[in-house]
Amino acid sequence: MRESPSAFAGLTEHLLFLRAMLRNPRSVGAIAPSSRYLARRMVMGIGGAEQIIELGPGTGAFTREIVSRLGPGGRVLAVETNRAFVERLQLAWPQVDCVCASAETLPALAAARGISGVDHIISGLPFASLPTETTRRILNGVHETLRVGGTFTTFQYVHAYGMTAAAGFRRELSARLGSGPHSHLVVRNIPPALVLTWRRLT
Repeated sequence: MRESPSAFAGLTEHLLFLRAMLRNPRSVGAIAPSSRYLARRMVMGIGGAEQIIELGPGTGAFTREIVSRLGPGGRVLAVETNRAFVERLQLAWPQVDCVCASAETLPALAAARGISGVDHIISGLPFASLPTETTRRILNGVHETLRVGGTFTTFQYVHAYGMTAAAGFRRELSARLGSGPHSHLVVRNIPPALVLTWRRLT
């Protein structure tokens, strides 16, 4: 039996992801790309002519779902530090403005592109494993870039949810945005994960 093109694409994606994880496990923070079930839950509630920023898109599991929901006039900025991932994303979705940069520079990246009052920020960054100061700078940028009423969505693996760093991240972001997260469990992912969505109130 011949393998389908999608099967080869999936294998390539997993190999690319594994290579990046082995080179820099702290920046990837996972053993496999996110499942389509996690990806769909991450982007629920977005769509239409909106401004969306994706942090740490990796191989594009969330990007694919974002693009499929984007309406005419919608705009996506993806921020990724891995050059191989950026090149893959640019080829797969040329309509996405994908830049090889750190999420710590988010306000400057947005300003350079005339982006303000962002509607949604979707993040695949492994905040629980990032240095505290790096996380703090990224969250400052999220607060500065996201409009009041906009949403920030990320996920935490179930096994890591109770870790000090993970709990500290939730407290710090809740304090900045003026609201706690709404959570949803996704079991069809390796490993299972909780999708967390905040709405900026302050």
